[in-house]
Amino acid sequence: PFHKEIVSDGGETLLELAASPRQLGARIGGWMVLHTWGQRLDLHPHVHLIVPGGGIAADGERWISCPRGFFLPVRALSRKFRGKLLDLLKRAHAQGELPMTGDWAYLEQAPRFDEFLSLLYDADWVVWADPPEASPNVVLKYLARYTYRVAISNSRIVSIADGQVTFRYKDYKRGGRWEIMTLEADEFLRRFCLHVLPKGFVRV
Repeated sequence: PFHKEIVSDGGETLLELAASPRQLGARIGGWMVLHTWGQRLDLHPHVHLIVPGGGIAADGERWISCPRGFFLPVRALSRKFRGKLLDLLKRAHAQGELPMTGDWAYLEQAPRFDEFLSLLYDADWVVWADPPEASPNVVLKYLARYTYRVAISNSRIVSIADGQVTFRYKDYKRGGRWEIMTLEADEFLRRFCLHVLPKGFVRV
């Protein structure tokens, strides 16, 4: 249940901010897909959203368009999502739903956890919105692939030999050029299993 609430907070952030008369003042819809991996199979949880450029007025009688090339202010989205998620974490901790073990055991005490949260409140969170670079059909097809894909396709695996797995990945810090990485088999499996969703958790 806790995992589902985290994702729903992202949707609620958009719905509430778009409905505000100071912003769009409309009821919006959208499509959200969870993506947990990077090209090297490291853990990089984030969500992609596709939303129309506007929404339905509160009276249900007309369409309200966003300003051209603009959806909602990303700074406001970032702050609202930060507040929602950190409030969720605080409530989950108070109800014992966030067991702290190992290096995080010191956060079991409420005062320490509150100090930790205050650091997160001070940090800038990343939420971004861009108009599509291609047609709506192209964007939908791109995101649709993530509804069923796994963290790595067989075509990217170069070899499996001597207890090691070698695979190709795109290095986006170098302009998206292809590179090769070799991992011990157990490390490869550990990274792959990071992206197996908990039971009952849906990606879309």
